[in-house]
Amino acid sequence: MTRTALAFLCILPAWPALASTIYKCADEHGGTLISNTKVNKTCQAVVTGPDSSLPAPKPRSAATANPSPAGFPKVAEDTQKSRDTDRRRILEQELAAEQKNLESAKKDLADQEATRSGDEKNYQRVLDRLQPYKDRVAQHERNIEAINRELGNLR
Repeated sequence: MTRTALAFLCILPAWPALASTIYKCADEHGGTLISNTKVNKTCQAVVTGPDSSLPAPKPRSAATANPSPAGFPKVAEDTQKSRDTDRRRILEQELAAEQKNLESAKKDLADQEATRSGDEKNYQRVLDRLQPYKDRVAQHERNIEAINRELGNLR
């Protein structure tokens, strides 16, 4: 990438505030020239006026982002707290079960790593045999991370 093209890419986002029209031209040596005036006949308008920039998005609050329809039923606060408590309890139970399963999977992997059969002189065979055990450990670790994220999202 040429220096002029790189300069163009760096300056382009801020340029509409400086000039109304930006031209991309070819010079006599075949290089690229960026200018706010037409330098020669090869110039083509790249950016014209401030209308070419996108307007800034309007900030939205949580209430306006997903407003409830007029007749949408509301849940009582104590009912929602009860549901949240139940959800937390269920997630904590799942977390405990996943941690237990992870420990079991790690033990099975360690047992398999300690076992060597005579037909595994090729180390790739050992790796192939161990891979399902490693995958199982990794799956339980991902499950624990996901449950911890869910617990963190609770109110």
